Amino acid sequence: MAERNSPLGGAADRLAAVAAATGGAVTVAEVPFLTQLNVRTLPHSSAIVDVNVLQLGPDEWLIVGAPGAFAEPAGPSAVDVSAQRTTVAVGGSRALDLLAMGCAIDLHPRVFRVGDCAQTTMAHAPVIIWRRETEFWILVRASFAAHLADWLVDAAQEFTAGD
Repeated sequence: MAERNSPLGGAADRLAAVAAATGGAVTVAEVPFLTQLNVRTLPHSSAIVDVNVLQLGPDEWLIVGAPGAFAEPAGPSAVDVSAQRTTVAVGGSRALDLLAMGCAIDLHPRVFRVGDCAQTTMAHAPVIIWRRETEFWILVRASFAAHLADWLVDAAQEFTAGD
């Protein structure tokens, strides 16, 4: 069986270095290989557990789960898009400030609450941004992942320890 390589597999050390450089004010890490199904009609199945359903539009959802969460698509209008994107987790006390530097939407907790998601651009890359309990998950197409990672590492220098 062929070895799977994530879009940011070679960037793990650079991403981890952000936390050290910022004294933990910003953390950046890839969350690779999540199962992702794009669904046009929400499936009615009790067999799907431990997943998150993100509403992308009036009749479109993205179901996100752990690697291998689904044996096969959940319905006739479900498409497995797992290989299309990777996920970048951004956390820390200055995460909101960092993301605001590259994202035009208001991510303040009064407006963009835990569980909210939006399709937008970050650093000129199309993304889905999802606010979780302690961090933001940025779902980015594999072809833009390196660009976004480079931008995050560069922009995080604004928050280096001692500044």
